[in-house]
Amino acid sequence: MIQFLDLKKINEPYESAFKEKLDAVLNSGWYVLGNEVKAFETSFAKYCEAEYCVGVGNGLDALTLIFKGYIQLGKLKKGDEVIVPANTYIATILAILQADLVPVLVEPKLETYTINPDLIEAKITSKTKAILVVHLYGQLAEMDAIIAIANQNNLLIVEDAAQAHGAIKNHNSSVAYSFYPSKNLGALGDGGAVTTNDSELANAIRLMRNYGSDTKYYNECIGLNSRLDEVQAAFLNVKLPNLDFENEQRRVIAKRYLNEIINKKIVLPNWDFSTKHVFHLFVIRTQDRADLQNYLYQKGIQTAIHYPVPPHKQKALSEWNKLSFPITEKIHNEVLSLPLNPVLTKDEVDFIIATLNAY
Repeated sequence: MIQFLDLKKINEPYESAFKEKLDAVLNSGWYVLGNEVKAFETSFAKYCEAEYCVGVGNGLDALTLIFKGYIQLGKLKKGDEVIVPANTYIATILAILQADLVPVLVEPKLETYTINPDLIEAKITSKTKAILVVHLYGQLAEMDAIIAIANQNNLLIVEDAAQAHGAIKNHNSSVAYSFYPSKNLGALGDGGAVTTNDSELANAIRLMRNYGSDTKYYNECIGLNSRLDEVQAAFLNVKLPNLDFENEQRRVIAKRYLNEIINKKIVLPNWDFSTKHVFHLFVIRTQDRADLQNYLYQKGIQTAIHYPVPPHKQKALSEWNKLSFPITEKIHNEVLSLPLNPVLTKDEVDFIIATLNAY
């Protein structure tokens, strides 16, 4: 069976370095917000061409803390509206809600699966104060158009790059990352970070991630406990230098899929062959997803669905259940993610392509 994602195999080349790092952290006697976190924050900020990086507990917290930080700085207030794509993982929506802001859903483009800039302005009201952009599946949204709209309407831009490590460099906005194990830059547990060029926001997030405290037992604001773990930061320090190389390996496989999968029953993703896509996922569409997924499984190929239920149809967001977003719903009914990661062999890629072409 070709696994959809073999995390053990992905992390095998790093095992000896992981063990050395773990020993070093254990022997240091400093296990929370120590030198490994500081080193990662410095390195990841430089990698992203950002002034600041703040390590936090996970990607959801990274997004939530950006919004809460802007509220603390007076750039947002509770009840403000945030434009957000309807086609996203629910964490994107939860971050807005957890900051007591109001999500306003906008359909994506069917070709790219990212927010459609042409539909944003119609959703802007006097309460709209920010646009939350999601770089879904590893592909950058149409940032030039979105930045122009934000500038014209005096809106903040926040970016969810939980799936886009390495695709985004210095957009001069605040960006949230997740280091969940399956990500292009994945830890061995939860982790997240915010990158920004805004020193005030970075300082606010540093306080809030640590109970609102800069000095132990002295609390300057209402905070929470969301700190990037020292051990996970150590593992990320090992893996970060290889991120660009591994992303390029992903693009090589994606190019083969795009050039060699030829089947009228399958819609392939859109890509301009630039580095604006890091292929966290390779997502196809098909009319009879269950049949194709079962066919592939019977042939020994494991796939996944990202995602079967859109946010506005989730029980947790029952007040939205009667809303209609036909493009989003079409995407969620048809998408199927193929195996694509740096440890796939040529023979495995050959087999996946041949099997899809024979469907």
